[in-house]
Amino acid sequence: MTTERPTRVLIIDDDRKLCALIREYLAPLGFEVTAEHTGPSGVDQATTGNHDVIILDVMLPGLDGFEVLKRIRQKSQVPVLMLTARGEETDRIVGLEVGADDYLPKTFSTRELLARLRAVMRRASRPAPSAGGDAPAGEIVVGELRLNSEARAAALGDKPLDLTAIEFDLLECLARARGRVRSREQLIESITERNYDVYDRSVDVHICSLRKKLGDESASPRFIRTVRAVGYMFINPDDA
Repeated sequence: MTTERPTRVLIIDDDRKLCALIREYLAPLGFEVTAEHTGPSGVDQATTGNHDVIILDVMLPGLDGFEVLKRIRQKSQVPVLMLTARGEETDRIVGLEVGADDYLPKTFSTRELLARLRAVMRRASRPAPSAGGDAPAGEIVVGELRLNSEARAAALGDKPLDLTAIEFDLLECLARARGRVRSREQLIESITERNYDVYDRSVDVHICSLRKKLGDESASPRFIRTVRAVGYMFINPDDA
């Protein structure tokens, strides 16, 4: 009889009491929690260990959380939930732009932390694409762009796209609604399981990153067109 392995969580935070509190809460729920308390040690553990999700504080000794995240993203796409002491919009935007999957102010409840952890892990779940054979079910093809919903894989021509979980969800939502405008609120509802502030710029940050990876330019878009004061629309590059 096999036993399912625990979900491995790495906390990078210099607040040892908070780390102990999180460990105490998560352990009975099937989580194996490891903690590091400086930026450099956090990078080492994150890039050499086998973790399912990382909880990362912005304010750290040695290296701040943004620099830690940059270094993690050079080697791994593990889901990262950032903690911000102030909860300021600037911190959230920078974190998302660097590659965070979600953020949480440090006034969080343990139940909210658990919900966010489970949500980012679900969004980041990427089964390996099958090799060869017929085109898999659930594939979306628009021009040179191919999206495989089941494998959560995307490619532009022969080049695979290295997308974060949220970037893939956004791209899939836009591609399925191609030719129709999607507001930021509609996009947020489609990719998250919580309510965002309608003024949150996280969608714009992810769209900007998507455009770079697609080789798109906002002035003359091939795939994602900005509809001023409304949102975004996915277009067929042949019609652009």
